[in-house]
Amino acid sequence: MRFFITENEHKKRIERLKRKLEKKNLDALYITSGVNIFYLTGYSYIATERPAALVIPLNGEITFMGPLLEADHIPLKTRLIKDIKTYLDYPGKKHPIEHFAEFLRSMGLAKKNIGIDNMAGAAAIWGYSGPPITKKLASARFVHVKDLVYNMRLIKSKEEVELMRESAKWVNLAHSLLQEYTATDLWDFDIAMAASHEASITMKRALGPEYEPQRWGRSPAMAGFRGQVGKMSAIPHSIATNRPIMEGDILITGAGADVGGYSCELERTMILGEPTLKQRRLFGIMMKAQEAAFNALKPGVRCNSVDRAVWKIIKKAGLTGLVRHHTGHGLGLEAHEPPWLDIGNNDLLKPGMIVSCEPGIYELGFGGFRHSDTVLITDDEAEILTYYPRDLESLTIPA
Repeated sequence: MRFFITENEHKKRIERLKRKLEKKNLDALYITSGVNIFYLTGYSYIATERPAALVIPLNGEITFMGPLLEADHIPLKTRLIKDIKTYLDYPGKKHPIEHFAEFLRSMGLAKKNIGIDNMAGAAAIWGYSGPPITKKLASARFVHVKDLVYNMRLIKSKEEVELMRESAKWVNLAHSLLQEYTATDLWDFDIAMAASHEASITMKRALGPEYEPQRWGRSPAMAGFRGQVGKMSAIPHSIATNRPIMEGDILITGAGADVGGYSCELERTMILGEPTLKQRRLFGIMMKAQEAAFNALKPGVRCNSVDRAVWKIIKKAGLTGLVRHHTGHGLGLEAHEPPWLDIGNNDLLKPGMIVSCEPGIYELGFGGFRHSDTVLITDDEAEILTYYPRDLESLTIPA
């Protein structure tokens, strides 16, 4: 199989995007989101303080506007960006947005209707400081269309689904190694680094020279605990722990694998040593909640119905005070993206959507319990793409 989205699919995405622009009476789309630039063209870059944008006109060449240091990188990654317009650096003698305004004029867009995902005209990981493009090109009509590309990403194509299926294989390996290496008196990051390194090396060797990670900051495969060790497992977005792993610990894990820029999500709750009665009880309730969510995940079902199914189980158990987040979220190019499996989201689940299913319960001072699986909504059901064991016996590690 290919380990990337084909150029033909990128061309189809761009054509679909142009049809949407025509319906909105827009002459071009101006994109500052690096993820959405990658989605449309296959070009991924390291976002910094330097403004960068992609312009897709209805008529004319797809154009990158950004720092000179990206000019040589772009042709190595995509043939779809035909025109590359650059400035030296930021903030520079002449501000990049001044250059962007000139670039748009040279493209014949000075008096056109331009859809834009960010009215400033620039986004930067460390914040953007400078004039908005709307002031520097006041003759153009800018229309805020932040969700235009995000809505295209909601339904995954066959190519995207296959990349996610491949990712599921390698998250399974990474997590298997993580569990194998887990033992008392070891630090969580030691175990995580060893498991992630071995999984990544194995993945690279198996997939061969055609494979390479597509997104900055991602190794091929990873698995770890992110500090969710012992009592800190009750902190859903913990970052680190200040002690080694000990017998009796509840351990919440996470694993991912980059295939073509896409990654599944796999999380498990493990117990080191014989589980206590309380650990067994809370683990069992979490499992019932996830099963309820699995059963509710179907095409045509509203996202909030899935969340309600989980709340019903938690409420019956008398544990509503232990909930800290909704049931799940969309997956694909980002770790969190729409749709949201949340009580406040009335959107329908549709075939091709891929979501995490991860209800959790967390008792401060004791521990947390959460599994997360990646689920594909098909034409008539839901298919769980991740397949690591979920039962307590399989996830109990001998002390």
